[in-house]
Amino acid sequence: MSTEPQGPGVSNAQWDSRSVGRRWQQAFFATLIRIGGRRPAYACMYLVVLWYVLLRPFVRRRCRYYLDRRFPDVTNPLIRLWHDYRRIVALGGSLIDRGAFGLLGPGTLKVEFPEGRDLQALVDEGRGLIVLNSHVGCWQVAMSAFSYLHVPVSIVMHQRAGDIDPRWFQRAGEEAGLSIIDPAKNMGGIMEMIGTLKRREILGLMADRVFGDDPNTLEATFLGAPVHFPVSPYRLASMQGTPVAVVFSYKTGFSTYRIQLARVIRVPTGLGRSNEAYVPYLQEFVAALETFVQSHPWQFFNFHDMWQQST
Repeated sequence: MSTEPQGPGVSNAQWDSRSVGRRWQQAFFATLIRIGGRRPAYACMYLVVLWYVLLRPFVRRRCRYYLDRRFPDVTNPLIRLWHDYRRIVALGGSLIDRGAFGLLGPGTLKVEFPEGRDLQALVDEGRGLIVLNSHVGCWQVAMSAFSYLHVPVSIVMHQRAGDIDPRWFQRAGEEAGLSIIDPAKNMGGIMEMIGTLKRREILGLMADRVFGDDPNTLEATFLGAPVHFPVSPYRLASMQGTPVAVVFSYKTGFSTYRIQLARVIRVPTGLGRSNEAYVPYLQEFVAALETFVQSHPWQFFNFHDMWQQST
C-alpha cells in the first residue's frame, strides 16, 4: 500500500447517493416492512435483485468496479454473474434492514459489539471521539448501537433530494440520540464538527469517499490500485487531540449484526494543514478496510469507480 498527497481538487461527480429504485418501489418496500416486517420484503427483494442483475447491465457494471479488483482471477462469466447477484443481494438486505431500522425502530435488529468496553475507554479519555466508518454492512445500525455510551453522536451525512438515507434514518436516529451534520452547508459543516469534538461528543465520518471537488485528499493504494481518500478526519483529530476509532459493521444472521472495532488511530496534535503529514494515519485506515473486505467481500457497498479518480 502506498500513499501520495494530492494538490488539485478531486472530482467525484459520477457518484450519486440516490437509490437506483424509483419512488414507488421504495414506497412499496416501506409498506411491506410496515405491514409484515422484514421477511416479506426480503422475499420480494430476491426477485427484484434477479431482475436487476439479469436485465439491467448498468447494475452489473457498477458491481464490476470493485469485484474485478477483489476477485481478479475470476473470469468464468457464470461465476462473475453469481458474484454480481450475491453482492446486490447483500446490498438489498442492508437496505431493507436500514428501512426497518428507520421505520420500526432500533429494536428491530440485534447488534453485537464485543469491543464495546474499548470504545467506552476511548470516550472516557474526555477528548471526544471520531468514529470512522466505511460503506460496509449497515453503518446506520452500527452508529445507533453507541447509545450505551450515553454521549451524543453526530453523523456527517449528505442530504440530497431523492436520498433514502436521511428519511429512513431520521426517526430511529432520534430514538438512538443521533443527529446529522450536512457537509453541504457553509464551510462543509466543519464548525459543527469541531463543536461536537469540543463538547467531548462522538463524531461519525465516512472515510472512504470524496465528495465534490475536494482538494483535501490523499491517494492510497486500495486493492492494488490508487484511490483518493479524504484527509479531513485525520486533520480534525490532530486539531483537537481526538482519538480515532475505525468501526465496521457486518451482517451475521437474518436479524443480527456485529460491530468491529477494527483499529484505533492516534494522530499527534499540531500536524498542521499539510496533507503529507497525515499519510501514515490514512494508511492505517486503508489497511483496516482491506482486511475487512478480504473477510467480508460481499458487504462492501461502494458502487462507484473509486479508482477512476486517480487515473
